[in-house]
Amino acid sequence: MTDFRLTTQHTEDDLALAHVTGELDIATAPHLRTQALALIEQGHRHLILDLQAVTFCDSSGFNALVGIFRCAKAADGTLVLAAVPDRLQRLLHLTGLDTLMPAHSTAAHALTAHTRSQDTAPA
Repeated sequence: MTDFRLTTQHTEDDLALAHVTGELDIATAPHLRTQALALIEQGHRHLILDLQAVTFCDSSGFNALVGIFRCAKAADGTLVLAAVPDRLQRLLHLTGLDTLMPAHSTAAHALTAHTRSQDTAPA
């Protein structure tokens, strides 16, 4: 397996911030999906994936992101991306998925946006 790591920082009860490192390919995409879905099952239905340290993403990695999005949505949650590499950002835009999985320039910006959306959500 190529160098891949997912480290998680829980920031709120239903929110998890996960930092993804390495390549997202046919060998690593299942690990990303499994670990992210485990976070959702643990009650962290809102996920922020920081992709700053992702060095490569093929169609398997892209499909893993789509699967994670679907599972988060099924749990009444969200998937937000941060620091998306240019090639992946273009692919998200071309497929229209950038409207479903919003991207922020940094994980800090994504956290701030999540906090603001929670503060303005109806009770």
